[in-house]
Amino acid sequence: MMRTMRSIAPWIMLIVAVSFVGWMVFEVGMDATGQSGGTVNDKILSINGQGVGVQEFYLAVRATQDQQRQAGAPPIFNLQDQRALEDAVVEQIVQQVLLAAEYDRRNITVTDEEVRNALLNRPLPALLDIPEFRTDGVFDITKYQAYLTSGADPQFAYNMELQYREQLPLAKFVNQVTSDVFVSTERLLQIYHDRNDSVTVNVVVLVPAVQIADAEVEPTDEEIETYYRANRDDFERPARAFMSYIEVISGTNSADTAAALQRAEELREEILAGTDFTAVAARESSDSASRVDGGDLGMQAFGTFVAAFEEAALALSPGELSDPVPTQFGYHLIRLESKTADSLHARHILVPIELAGEHLDAVDSRADTLDLLAAESDDPWALDSAAAGVFVPDAGIWAFEAIEGQTSPVVEATWAYMVFRLDSLEKSGIAPLEEVRFQVAAAVRQEKKAERTRALADAFAADLAAGMTLEEAAQKHSLAMQSVGPFTRLAPSPVLQGASTTVGAAFGLPLNTVGGPYEDEFGTFFIAPTMHTVADTA
Repeated sequence: MMRTMRSIAPWIMLIVAVSFVGWMVFEVGMDATGQSGGTVNDKILSINGQGVGVQEFYLAVRATQDQQRQAGAPPIFNLQDQRALEDAVVEQIVQQVLLAAEYDRRNITVTDEEVRNALLNRPLPALLDIPEFRTDGVFDITKYQAYLTSGADPQFAYNMELQYREQLPLAKFVNQVTSDVFVSTERLLQIYHDRNDSVTVNVVVLVPAVQIADAEVEPTDEEIETYYRANRDDFERPARAFMSYIEVISGTNSADTAAALQRAEELREEILAGTDFTAVAARESSDSASRVDGGDLGMQAFGTFVAAFEEAALALSPGELSDPVPTQFGYHLIRLESKTADSLHARHILVPIELAGEHLDAVDSRADTLDLLAAESDDPWALDSAAAGVFVPDAGIWAFEAIEGQTSPVVEATWAYMVFRLDSLEKSGIAPLEEVRFQVAAAVRQEKKAERTRALADAFAADLAAGMTLEEAAQKHSLAMQSVGPFTRLAPSPVLQGASTTVGAAFGLPLNTVGGPYEDEFGTFFIAPTMHTVADTA
């Protein structure tokens, strides 16, 4: 049972990753009225009048970071990746709030009995491939139900309940929305043509960023100030904490790997000298699930173990002991008990690669030094006595509750021990022009380039109206004309990606007729279809 629980755990982390953020916001962050638990001034999001506070938001961000680390994702070290993570959390929170409002409007509810029936009889797709729930290679619902109702792992049942309480209302909502949808024969025929009709076109693209150099549209101070006054809301920012930190890397190194290998070899020599394998496994193996059974892993189907472990086990004869076998878990000593055409029975001793010897002593010593800086010291210079600071914004909930100059307790991450110092706090609001002048200037340049490009497009269109061909007009204005295609409506040429208006025109214009200007997401387009193939509907 313990082995089953251990193998299922990674799947559960993936399954509950989406629902957990919603739970953090709605169950922890909102009070009984549906409002944020924080003060009015710390509201970071407002969705249809419903507020989400700074503390609730960063709890959700931290929960998502923890889930990613547990799933093996690398830690975030730069602001761009941190922003992307926060944007994803915002999207999820917005979706949760909007769906909850729609469920309420449509009177969509889920009873405890519905959740129980779904738990027992409708296992999630991610669970179907777990070996512990399969018999002869096929998902066995009786095994799943027995595990679910055994009470051996209440956290598993609770996590599954969270997921079903999120999915069942969504399923009801989708059913309501789509129950009266009817796709006519005409619509099916249109879909067929969208997938299979193709067209080839000559195209001229005017891209503002390419056509106009920055030097030609350099904004004046007056233009920058005018744009800033007219678009102040575009430069609103959340509260930010600027912090310095030092870290003691706690990961293993080559010396730790060598120490683990040496220990595995010592245990192998002990077994070869006559000590019972099961006794050594019970004493030494770090696999707590199999250790109590003398390292016994039971009879398992091929594909259950990681590749390196399984290959080494299958290369043994029954009763034979392997050399140390490295995997991501450490070094294994494997003894094959028996094997069949599709299964193997083995015992193993796991020696993990972990901090050891002088490296362990060094890390512990440096961590103790961090402790001296911690305990939320109010001395702003304590951190500088240990290391130069690196400024990182949005470093966690602690910063928004601390006093400027205060030093945090030791924070234990998966890769390091860290201590932070709060250097400054910025309130939320409109950023001063002095701080966002670069962004404002870039926006003004973009607008001026767009205006210049429209003027060029107007001159280009006038030449076409006067009788020039697309190629002649392109040559006059030193623009490139290229042939793209054949492509379909649903899979346009990369040149036309995001240019939905232009793609639609390509299929609607008569052959060799010039169309444009079409101003789409990435530029202004002129096109002339040269070939149009209609799919056979027979």
